[in-house]
Amino acid sequence: MSNLSYGLLFAFALILNETVAGQTTIPVATAEYHYNQPGAGVHRILTYNVRNGKGMDEKTDYDRVAAVIKVINPEVAALQELDSVTTRSEGADVLKAIAERCGMKPVYGASINYSGGKYGIGILSKETPLRSSFLSLPGTEEKRGLLMVEFTDYIFFCTHFSLTETDRSASVRLIGQKAKELHKRVFLSGDLNALPTSEAVRSLTQNWKNLSGRQPTFPAPAPTECIDYIWGIDCCGFDYKIIKQEVVPEKMASDHRPVFVDVSFK
Repeated sequence: MSNLSYGLLFAFALILNETVAGQTTIPVATAEYHYNQPGAGVHRILTYNVRNGKGMDEKTDYDRVAAVIKVINPEVAALQELDSVTTRSEGADVLKAIAERCGMKPVYGASINYSGGKYGIGILSKETPLRSSFLSLPGTEEKRGLLMVEFTDYIFFCTHFSLTETDRSASVRLIGQKAKELHKRVFLSGDLNALPTSEAVRSLTQNWKNLSGRQPTFPAPAPTECIDYIWGIDCCGFDYKIIKQEVVPEKMASDHRPVFVDVSFK
């Protein structure tokens, strides 16, 4: 290889590894997309099944997952499939590891005991939460849960539904009952393991507005199924103006693609 070729490769490597505004440069896997910060009064909400940090290359990389989230730059994010100090994850608190890399505040909800620790779901936010709670949900093959975190303007729900339709439909009823008790705007985000034509999703449409649409989100390399959603409670005169719906073209960091919406409300 010529000296010129070596020089060009070296320069390219420097570009990929430089730091911009104190943030680590996006890995090559995410270099194909970029999102501007939402405008004033617009809330960017993300849901992302991160597969415990394991990518399609079977490598566990918290830096890579965090880089994806930082590129999207959400106000709040619902994450699913998270170990907490398990032997499988070598004692790592996966949500905390991702939160630290993103500069966001974590709240964890353990669905089950697993591998010497916990396994569950989590929420990241820029705003400091006012309070949080956890509700167990049905799961024939594995117990599921609903993590509820309250902020100044709304309450944010994160969940990861069961693989069975009976459990999912029962979860929809329980979540609907809980949301009605809160007397505040509620967003529901997560991996529902349910297609738009499923009984669970049809039931959700009775009391919730689908903010994220029906674009395929799984599997990440070439999505064919929509199973990840963001919903807004449809009651009490709550309005929503959808500015943007986006399934992020991230093919490597997880087996699901991230989904976000930009929404404004009064």
